[in-house]
Amino acid sequence: MADTKQVDEATDAKAAAKAERRAAKLARQIGGFAKAHGGAEAHVAYLGQLGARIVLVGEDGGWGDLVAPSYAIAEEAVKKAGVTAHEDFDGEFAAKVRTGPYEWSRMAGIQVGGPSNSNT
Repeated sequence: MADTKQVDEATDAKAAAKAERRAAKLARQIGGFAKAHGGAEAHVAYLGQLGARIVLVGEDGGWGDLVAPSYAIAEEAVKKAGVTAHEDFDGEFAAKVRTGPYEWSRMAGIQVGGPSNSNT
């Protein structure tokens, strides 16, 4: 009979190494965003089976997001990047976001009389 414990440990080690690489890559992306925007703060939101969304807000009001394959990887990436993580996306943190004409146009598209978001 084969020793399944060795196989499981090897599989776990590979999964852990892959998660570490993914967290490091996300941390580099977060760091790049922070550098381009004079610093950054983050919020991690659980997306279910899809993973987690890392919402980034720069000191200049610019914003963006990344998707991680799990909440744990997202938290690790934010920690590695050294940016402040917020529990909630509200209050002073949300007020830092600056939107432009593109965002307002997209938001208006869901309102009656706004620009269409579809090609129909």
